[in-house]
Amino acid sequence: MTVFEGTFAQDSSLFRFAIIIARFNDLVSEKLLSGCQDCLKRHGIDVSPESNQVDYIWVPGSFEVSVVARQLAFSRRYDAIICLGAIIKGQTPHFDYVASEAAKGIAAASFQSGVPVIFGILTTDTLQQALERAGIKSNHGWHYALNALEMASLMRKLNSCSDNTYPGNNLLTAETIKNLDKNP
Repeated sequence: MTVFEGTFAQDSSLFRFAIIIARFNDLVSEKLLSGCQDCLKRHGIDVSPESNQVDYIWVPGSFEVSVVARQLAFSRRYDAIICLGAIIKGQTPHFDYVASEAAKGIAAASFQSGVPVIFGILTTDTLQQALERAGIKSNHGWHYALNALEMASLMRKLNSCSDNTYPGNNLLTAETIKNLDKNP
């Protein structure tokens, strides 16, 4: 039996990440981004604006995150994509539609491309709950970055398998993905 797991001990300077941040509820999003950057930095990723390891993409709101995540995932430039935002419940059903479609879109981007796309969009009932998850009690941005590091490492291991008995060898190639994208 073979066991595959992502690790945090390998040379992280080889990884490239994209972080998509929703501007709506930016009080929360910026705190998530700060936690995310802290984690990546402590694991050897250069998060500075001059870095070529991390690209930052700002979008209007959480609903728009998934279309950008899909575009970036299919570019094959990144080892993982981290999506950050906050959807806070109001008095109308708008929350339900946005939260549902954001989650479905991000999952689809990851599934269709084979690139890890991390769902880092908080869905909470109140602003207080969102702030607690973005730094008052703990910063989930840190955990989203940790998930991205682990998944990037795991996918590298799966993609490097040379024996056809390993599950990672059935991953789609970039050429196959391009063809799928042209003929949905």
